[in-house]
Amino acid sequence: MTDKDAEQFAGTAKRIPTTANTGAVAAVGLDLQEGKVIPRKQVVSWAMWDWATQPFNSVILTFVFTALYLVTDVFLSPEIAALADDDPLKVRAIAELASGFGLATGIAGLAIALLAPVLGQRADGTGRRKFWLLIYTAALVIVTALLFFTEADPSFFWYGAWLIAIGSVFSELAGVNYNALLVQVSTPKTIGRVSGLGWGLGYIGGIVALIIVVIAQFAGWFGMSQEALDDGLNFRLIALGCAIWTILFCIPFILNVPELPAVAQRPKVNFFASYPVLVRDIRRLYRESRPTFWFLLASAVYRDGLAGVFAFGAIIASAVFGFDALQVVAFGIAANLVAGVSTIIAGRFDDLFGARAVIVTALVGLVVSGLAVFLLVGQGDIVFWVGGLLLCAFVGPAQASSRSLLVRVTPAGREGEIFGLYATTGRAASFISPLLWAGFITAFGATAWGILGIVLVLAVGLGLLLFVKLPAHVRAV
Repeated sequence: MTDKDAEQFAGTAKRIPTTANTGAVAAVGLDLQEGKVIPRKQVVSWAMWDWATQPFNSVILTFVFTALYLVTDVFLSPEIAALADDDPLKVRAIAELASGFGLATGIAGLAIALLAPVLGQRADGTGRRKFWLLIYTAALVIVTALLFFTEADPSFFWYGAWLIAIGSVFSELAGVNYNALLVQVSTPKTIGRVSGLGWGLGYIGGIVALIIVVIAQFAGWFGMSQEALDDGLNFRLIALGCAIWTILFCIPFILNVPELPAVAQRPKVNFFASYPVLVRDIRRLYRESRPTFWFLLASAVYRDGLAGVFAFGAIIASAVFGFDALQVVAFGIAANLVAGVSTIIAGRFDDLFGARAVIVTALVGLVVSGLAVFLLVGQGDIVFWVGGLLLCAFVGPAQASSRSLLVRVTPAGREGEIFGLYATTGRAASFISPLLWAGFITAFGATAWGILGIVLVLAVGLGLLLFVKLPAHVRAV
């Protein structure tokens, strides 16, 4: 962005009002982009960050490394691992691994709750969102690569679990700035489609990464010895490959997406002094834009439920429905394809009918599908193939439309602050699903009960959203 554009950006922020009579409250970023044509290269390069980082979510966190390696009998004592899969002791031990992993990611969620508000606020205030996005992405790459040293031994379980939890922290902190950059690559006419494109490309990138894993599996891991396979070398190499993938596909983002200057410089304060500033900002938001305030809280809950669907989906497939390695990966490919296509399509419905309509429809679908999977758990694989794919079809649209809805209710001149709070609250509640997942499993002694914990989070989030009074959607012309 040129100096002239930066001046125009700041000037626009001063002129536009804090509210609007349309369905979209004026937002600084969108106001600057009004009437402009965003270069397609810039839009696609922004969306490619999702493609670049998706393997951490799809391959590491969801479908392969965690479900097929970390939460399996490889990390049980030899005596328990040798028992039959349906032996109560072994079932309980696998459930304890799933619960332990949920505990680690739940604690990571608490760390996000403490760090994201201030780090997002400081990045927004200085206009260095791209810089910090790249710093956190680099940290994610390092953590992912370190998973290579997770040997197939019970003593390495917590090493792997904590690395994945730490990686989720860096992933979410990077997402703070990625979401904030949305306003500079979209216009009021295209915000839904662009947001959907980012999520959609992410899911499709996950498909490609999972297909590569399938090819390696059918190729016998390219002649890898049985001893190496027993030591988990195939899964450890997958982690290293995901790190390299992220580096390569972040290059378009680095080259083509410009930094967005801050509208106004915040007074410089130290890290801990930023917390009182945050409290004052939240009070101001409550006074001046109450619908935005309540939407942030409601979305914090249901978006954590959305994250739980993908975080524990493959564990459910493996530990509850007995999917083998290839079935889990095949389901992962189908899930990402369904999620990617539905998200891109829903982006157009977002621009036509409004983000709230898309979100409510998706959440209702998620609650119904999740309950069906839980209640029909004893009816065989078909339950998870149908119900699980329906869950995936609703997750992406809810995620993408939540991001675009926030842009539409952002008070003028406060885009950076609100996006910082969005990213903050979006994952500030990220401990809820993991802890309910772990709590239900611990209380009832079976992994299937974790499904009910996730459904409960989604239902509560939906209920909160229905009470939020948002402006009526007005289609941009």
